[in-house]
Amino acid sequence: MTNYFHSVTLEEDKCRGCTNCIKHCPTEAIRVRNGKATIIKERCIDCGECIRVCPYHAKKAVTDPISELSKYPVKVALPAPSLYGQFGQDISRERILKGLLELGFDWVFEVAKAAEIVSDATRRIIGAGNVKKPVISSACPAVVRLVQVRFPNLINNLLKIESPMEVAARIAKQTITERENIPAEEIGIFFISPCAAKVTSVKAPYEKKESFVNGVLSMKDIHIKLLEKIKSIPWDFDGDLVSSGAYGVGWAGSGGECSALETPRTLAVHGIHNVINIFEEIVEDRLKNVDFVEALSCTEGCLGGPLTVVNPFVASTNLKWQVNRAKERDFSGENTAADYQDLLWTKDMEYKPILKLDDNMMKAMIKMQKLEEINDGLPGLDCGACGSPSCRALAEDIVRGLAFETDCIFKLREKVSDLADHMKAFEHIYRQKTED
Repeated sequence: MTNYFHSVTLEEDKCRGCTNCIKHCPTEAIRVRNGKATIIKERCIDCGECIRVCPYHAKKAVTDPISELSKYPVKVALPAPSLYGQFGQDISRERILKGLLELGFDWVFEVAKAAEIVSDATRRIIGAGNVKKPVISSACPAVVRLVQVRFPNLINNLLKIESPMEVAARIAKQTITERENIPAEEIGIFFISPCAAKVTSVKAPYEKKESFVNGVLSMKDIHIKLLEKIKSIPWDFDGDLVSSGAYGVGWAGSGGECSALETPRTLAVHGIHNVINIFEEIVEDRLKNVDFVEALSCTEGCLGGPLTVVNPFVASTNLKWQVNRAKERDFSGENTAADYQDLLWTKDMEYKPILKLDDNMMKAMIKMQKLEEINDGLPGLDCGACGSPSCRALAEDIVRGLAFETDCIFKLREKVSDLADHMKAFEHIYRQKTED
């Protein structure tokens, strides 16, 4: 885990030491010490919640600059379906794709097309019956990491199939190599991402050794440039660039993947804290009538990613218009998985424990007992004033030697009060001796 890449990083100069981030982090990966936030890499799942809530913009996602395009003779854009929701209803999907070509890409391959292929494969996998239900979608890398570090009992529930991004990258590279006779190493595949977790899944894949994607561009970085290109394209442009239907486009919003499965026993949940609640329901075996769970880290799904531009609820309205227009063309016969076995993960998902107090079992048990004793003595308010997200997290930090009991303002107040009492008692004794 020490070599794990993180897209979410901290700009220490901008950090003011407030506790907004520690209160919202779903895996308690952030601490505030000495007036600055720090990110515990073993706990971070790159969901981007801290990016959203930081009022000083001290958290950011590391993505590839547009200048990376110059490294490849052939440049391919993979627009996430959520990109379509970043533009108003007067801008068609055809114009958006044409705008990407005008921006400097040689090819555009819709991730929405790959989403329909993944949906077809998912239907067949669930239909085969060799899966543990409820099956949990693996399309959101932040959710997959959440399962990996916090819900190990659900690892076998994950749908072990490549994400639409990876499927699109593979198909694009194979198609161009075969059709144009261009060496694969000369083809640069760039995903246009709404979130930081996708960057991490490219730089450090959890399901295989290496990603088919060569770079990840932030939607925020290209939005204005793309919009300028789109303005010069006729409003009725139709260059036959689209290759996906309504189901693929709909994947951008919450419930889109469920709709594409065309099965009633599904559940869609969005927002990382809501996802955690649903996962707890599954662990406690209280979700019996559901076959498939679409779990997305961001509010409104990928439309609410931290690297998007438009308000997610506005983007959802924009996307509905794109979905309705996409119904005019049907690609369901084309976007199928010839052999879904080729899309399965090539690596097994491993549990990454985040609470490992010591490598020695006996020492770890002693420290755990100490942790419980300290936690019992704390107020249990989880106020975050100490710089830890909860009283139990503070107890863990104390046992690890990363914090002190007096970091808790209530414990500090007790110490000060006790010290004051001792001072008064000393003063009383001193006065008596003086008077005598």
